[in-house]
Amino acid sequence: MKYAVLFEDNDEFAHMRPKFMADHLQFLCDNSETIEAAGPMKDGMTQDPAGGLWIVEADNPEQVQSLVEADPFWPTGLRQSIRILEWTQVYVDGKKQI
Repeated sequence: MKYAVLFEDNDEFAHMRPKFMADHLQFLCDNSETIEAAGPMKDGMTQDPAGGLWIVEADNPEQVQSLVEADPFWPTGLRQSIRILEWTQVYVDGKKQI
């Protein structure tokens, strides 16, 4: 099952990002079988940072939550909130999936 994970960052802890970025990126690489895609988002109109997004393959939302909490960013306070949403992919690479 696929999940979209939406992250809202806490601006008060933005200074933690550079210190933990290399560890965070290594974590993403180490979990590439589960985390299919990941990256920051920004507001399309203002270009202001707007959190991040992961696409995750997992059996249940609890697995996704555990993965999020294992990320080196998690204990830093950088993540203000997360939403774990079940996602059904119906279209990719120019083809319907259903």
